[in-house]
Amino acid sequence: MAAKAKTAPQKAGNFFAVVGSDEGLVREKALELYNQLTGGVDDGFTHEVIDGIADNSDSAYEICASTVQALLTIPMFGGDKVVWLRNANFLADNVTGRSQRTESGVESLRATLEKGIPDGVKFLMTAQGLDKRRAFWRYIEKSANVQVHDRIDTSRDGWQDEVAALVTRRAKDLGLSFHPDALALFVMLAGEQSQQIGNELEKLDLYLGEDRRVISEDDVRVLVPLSRAAVVFETGKALQLGNVSRAIQLIDEQLEADESAIGIMRASIISVVRNLFMAKLIIEKFKVPTGNYSSFSGALNRLSDADRAWLPQKKDGSGVNVFPIFLAAENAKNFDLAGLQHVMEATLKADQALVTTGLDHRLILHRLVVEIAAARKSPTSSRR
Repeated sequence: MAAKAKTAPQKAGNFFAVVGSDEGLVREKALELYNQLTGGVDDGFTHEVIDGIADNSDSAYEICASTVQALLTIPMFGGDKVVWLRNANFLADNVTGRSQRTESGVESLRATLEKGIPDGVKFLMTAQGLDKRRAFWRYIEKSANVQVHDRIDTSRDGWQDEVAALVTRRAKDLGLSFHPDALALFVMLAGEQSQQIGNELEKLDLYLGEDRRVISEDDVRVLVPLSRAAVVFETGKALQLGNVSRAIQLIDEQLEADESAIGIMRASIISVVRNLFMAKLIIEKFKVPTGNYSSFSGALNRLSDADRAWLPQKKDGSGVNVFPIFLAAENAKNFDLAGLQHVMEATLKADQALVTTGLDHRLILHRLVVEIAAARKSPTSSRR
């Protein structure tokens, strides 16, 4: 039975969209919203959930047609109805999304929504990949109650801060907290996907049990798989600690996995040396407290514009890119400024040698690791 449609869409109450590139968070928030809209009751007859995963453009067209039919049909036993177009994958910038057949189906759905969703019907749409350049997205922004949950962009400076904040919030919900080194390692291992972060935290929660609620670095190493970003992080940490054997082992493993020596230099060594040097300057010049991240970050961002000008800034202009410098601050105390200046010069020469000479790349990297370790005040007091 067809229901009478309203003359105009109503943004505040009957059209909802949960979208974004963070698939886990989109699914989680959409399910929460669906349960709210249905009152947590779905008898299988009143509400309709339409699978939005299309194999091709014809499938996408049929999904749109099914959604339109569901929106215009009142429930068999009366009462309010929720229509959920779940996990639509044909709204992205891909072959299916760009096809004329798909666009025809999407346009039909939009036309139905523009005429007005019928009384007593609520529409929920979720999509992980949605092309925001298209007219349908502009219509959604204007007409729907929208939640956007995008992955943290790891190509931007300061992404570690955002991931660390997300991890800390989720850990707190489970009654967990991190030792500082453990948090830094977890950020590098778990990545930016909220679903992966949640999964790894749940494993740690079960592993620790009720008696121990503070996550150590060893806990993270035992349970969280080693990613490429984590290998880079571990190499850098070994350098800071003067752990020559561990740093060389990790470098050799990367070379054997066909990682280029120049890539290792740029990702694992240059950034570490630069951060150690900056951290040492900050500690000596500004007497910034290094005991906890909040104090360190706050002190740096309160510096005058002139004093902050030489520090690495976040690309969005929101302040100093604090996290990498904070991670280096504690270990920077084990170097003196002159020693770090020598290490900076040695790193530059090694980088140039990798690019311009035919010397053995493995040997160049090994020698540099030894030079960095030798610059420490207490090179024998290394730990893993």
